[in-house]
Amino acid sequence: MDTTTIVLVLAAIVTVSIVIIVLSQMRERARIERARKIAANEDAYNRANRLLSEIPGQYLTGDLKLLLIRRMEDACNELSGLKANLPVRQWRESTRELKAQVLEKRDTTQPVKIDSPEKSNYVKELLQNLFKMIEAMHKQGRLDSASAKKNLKYVLFLVHKTHADLHVFQARDYVRQNQLRKAIHAYHLASTEMGKSKDNPLAMKAVKSFRTRIKELEAMGPEGYQSGASESKLDREWDTFLHDDEWKKKADYDD
Repeated sequence: MDTTTIVLVLAAIVTVSIVIIVLSQMRERARIERARKIAANEDAYNRANRLLSEIPGQYLTGDLKLLLIRRMEDACNELSGLKANLPVRQWRESTRELKAQVLEKRDTTQPVKIDSPEKSNYVKELLQNLFKMIEAMHKQGRLDSASAKKNLKYVLFLVHKTHADLHVFQARDYVRQNQLRKAIHAYHLASTEMGKSKDNPLAMKAVKSFRTRIKELEAMGPEGYQSGASESKLDREWDTFLHDDEWKKKADYDD
């Protein structure tokens, strides 16, 4: 075998080796990218499902529930296309049933009383995660700008309401103990929290109502509890604040 042939054979071997290495690297990159996409979509499904089941019922509107369900559906579709070794069919059936329940107004999401700083902070964390998810959906083109803006604005309002809920609970407790000064302070704190959503008509209605309640308590003497300080229109309405047509009258979140 002459020198030229030897060189050509070696060149061929090197070329083949390089091609094999490149193809191997491409397959490995594709495997890693597929695994990354599967993990990301599995996380997206679980995150949306957790938010749907753990955010208290009084905070979730029908639109927010459907938005979370849409994210779960998108994740299932992505996972199905990736042929992931996950119970995607079961997830899809579960998501379809959840969607039907919401559309038919028979879902079982329950309200939760915000009666401790721990609960308030936990719900706030859930709502912040929802805020980030909506932002991500918008950036990924899964949600149009108008819908994203509307929902982000509303979720931010809900974050403020979690703190107001806690202050209202504490105020009621102080009133029952006839500690009217502390109750007034708690209602002031609730008013401040709702005032952070000053562009929301519903929040401004709440602020006015808190101010009225504060004046009621300020007008009461030492026998305030016995004279009925424990009951007020605000206290009766606050628990249904987000779902009461009277509170929502003229409220427009699209402005």
